[in-house]
Amino acid sequence: MVNGSESEERQYLAVILSRLQQSLDRMDNQLSSTYQAVIAAKKHLWENAAGMDPAERAAHRVDVANAIDIGERKVVQYQKLRKLLLSPYFGRVDFIGEGQSEADSYYIGVHSFAEESSQENLIYDWRSPVASMFYDFAVGKAYFTAPMGQVEGEIRVKRQYKIKNGVMEYMLESAVNINDDVLQKELSSNSDEKMKNIVATIQKEQNVIIRNETSHELIIQGVAGSGKTSVALHRIAYLLYRYKESLTSRNVLIISPNKVFADYISNVLPELGEEPILEMSFDELAASELSGICRFQTFYQQVTELLEHADDALVERIKYKATTEFVRELDAFIEHADETFFAAKDLNIENVFISKDALMSSYQANRSMPVKSRLEKVAAAITGSARDGEGNRLSAALSKKIKAKIKKMYASLDVLTLYKRFYHHIGKSEMFVMREANTVEFADVFPLVYLKMYVDGVSPFDFVKHLLVDEMQDYTPIQYAVVAKLFPCKKTILGDGSQSVNPYSSTSLPEIHRMFPKADTVELVKSYRSTCEIARFAQRLKQNTKLIMIERHGAEPVITTCQSKEHEYDTIKGLLADFAASEHQSLGIICKTQAQANELSARLNDGETGREIHLLDFDSDRFHEGICITTAHLAKGLEFDHVIVPSVDARTYRTDMDKSLLYIACTRAMHKLDLTYSGALTAFLVDKN
Repeated sequence: MVNGSESEERQYLAVILSRLQQSLDRMDNQLSSTYQAVIAAKKHLWENAAGMDPAERAAHRVDVANAIDIGERKVVQYQKLRKLLLSPYFGRVDFIGEGQSEADSYYIGVHSFAEESSQENLIYDWRSPVASMFYDFAVGKAYFTAPMGQVEGEIRVKRQYKIKNGVMEYMLESAVNINDDVLQKELSSNSDEKMKNIVATIQKEQNVIIRNETSHELIIQGVAGSGKTSVALHRIAYLLYRYKESLTSRNVLIISPNKVFADYISNVLPELGEEPILEMSFDELAASELSGICRFQTFYQQVTELLEHADDALVERIKYKATTEFVRELDAFIEHADETFFAAKDLNIENVFISKDALMSSYQANRSMPVKSRLEKVAAAITGSARDGEGNRLSAALSKKIKAKIKKMYASLDVLTLYKRFYHHIGKSEMFVMREANTVEFADVFPLVYLKMYVDGVSPFDFVKHLLVDEMQDYTPIQYAVVAKLFPCKKTILGDGSQSVNPYSSTSLPEIHRMFPKADTVELVKSYRSTCEIARFAQRLKQNTKLIMIERHGAEPVITTCQSKEHEYDTIKGLLADFAASEHQSLGIICKTQAQANELSARLNDGETGREIHLLDFDSDRFHEGICITTAHLAKGLEFDHVIVPSVDARTYRTDMDKSLLYIACTRAMHKLDLTYSGALTAFLVDKN
């Protein structure tokens, strides 16, 4: 066996680092030469353009563009080499295929590396077929799927390494799947500014999801801390690697809950050597679809209203419009509109007669088209075939007049008017309440978009070949109905039914599955984020019998009783001092509402803490390391070494919605959880034993 001992492995690492450095130096020279060549070519074109014919100028421009393209590709490769120089590989499998006399050693890293002269593969990309064995098999019988088919054999050696800044910190023999010691070391480390890649600790069940190439829609239900977002992003990285000829980062879009979360995850794909993907929110999607029709309340504004001054009627409206039955009722209304809203009648204008039967026949023949397009086609067909009393074609002016008459035969082409008629039709007019200044409630936004598609048609995002939808539980069936029309591409949909910021409009896994009946569903039940003590504490808020806690221990969560609000502020300042003296790098103070977060930020940002405290709100577009004050709504998907949840009193946390937010807040903590309150403790945390 090559490199059998740890000392031999360290010597081999030195050889690999030397070869990487040599390749890096060569590429540095090549980049310099390419840069000089581009400058020289541009200068030559500038100085001699007047004497060149058009073909020569075009040829020179093509040469310059090609040189720039080559240079950009070399820059990408250069960046990958620099990353490998810090940590060339994290795993090794020695595999002997059937019919082979000896095993081959495969070192696995974030990127591949082959020597330029020999083209010998020294490091294999974690996404390569052979690397799948590292995640899927223990020592013993194994296989991988190569382009020519399945290759069977046996893993003789399996090792894991931690190499940081070119130094091997440890090496472990791993007879089973990803060694618990490695996982424990990674999970016990502190959280810094952004989400990182997990290539060294991908678990077997996660690897199955990442390498899934067949599902048109894949729904991932994952408990808090199961790594579902990270797994989804690694799946995108794998698909970009697997289908590099037909899929690029520009073909992938993520619908993310907010800008802070988008920034938090923005580091993952670049770490894996891929370009960042496009992102947008449902609010942005709605804004583009409803432009010129009406203004609307945002999801964040809806949640804020529910937390601060909700009424029963508002809750009922939200709950009603968050069901699959509501989608069926809207579809039934569209069918009704198709049958009855076009009131054809005989036309007799300037000696031109058009029967209502001819109009209705033409209208029915084009039922597959959106209403406006259908009316345009009916009008064009009728006026094109009609003749005046002398058998002549109609004049442009007369055709225009007839077309206008035909379009007016439809009940209304105004989307808002049709939407109001929908509620009148089903006998529930009270379910639609218009806000001031031509503004609709958030619950009405996507029903309106859906109805607009019936009237105006759909302009699908054809450039998107793969869509990620995160926090799936926060989106209603009608939103998924809109997504299905706008994005006919492959999809990865992920979330956790226990982490809804608005339980009145949350969507369960079965409901999402009803919207995508052919979707494949997987469930991640292992929680990697929090210590067992924190995970068990969170279970007091929302019990999940399927949850499997990774055996990692720490301090028990602490609930601190304070004599007054002032005492609570002082207590939190003391916890900030403890954080400053600890090895922890990130602390989240997670409030129920933005108003509470704003007030607490004002009280703590007084210079006494000695550290900058960042306030996150819905206008924030960056996740900051260090200390953040935010809300449970904005904290979803984020994680912190230490979490403080203030004001866990009976007045603040009393409803089902409050309970859900408290659960989200507590499950953001990796290593330490503190809760403070004055007055009476919320009933959700009272020990009932």
